[in-house]
Amino acid sequence: MKAQIIENDGRPEFAVISYEDYLHFLELLEDEADVRAVAEFHEAYQAGREFLVPEEIVRRELAGESPIRIWREHRGMTQQELANRAGISKPFLSQIECGKRKGTAETLSAIARSLDVPLDVLLD
Repeated sequence: MKAQIIENDGRPEFAVISYEDYLHFLELLEDEADVRAVAEFHEAYQAGREFLVPEEIVRRELAGESPIRIWREHRGMTQQELANRAGISKPFLSQIECGKRKGTAETLSAIARSLDVPLDVLLD
C-alpha cells in the first residue's frame, strides 16, 4: 500500500490512499466489528443475558403456531404436565394455546417459568 502524505505546517495531516486500499480497510473494520459483536453476544449468553431460539421454533412461529404449544412440545411436555407445573387447568392451557383465551400476566409468567423461557418469547 502506498499513501500520499499531505502536511500542514510541516506536520502530517492527511494520508491519501487508493480507493481499492480504502475498500480493503473498510472490510477489515467491518470484520473486526463483527468479531467484537460475536464475542459480546457469547459473553452475554454465557452470563445468561441472552437466549437462543432454535430454528425449528422460529419456523413454526412464523407459520402461525402458538409459541406456548411449540415450546411445550420442544420441551417434551404434555398439556397436563405444563398445566400442573404452571398451576392452571389443562382446559385453560388448551384454550390459551389455541387462542380462545388470553392468560393473565401472572399465568403467562408461570407458563414461561415452567417452560424455562423468557416471558417475551411467549408473547406475540
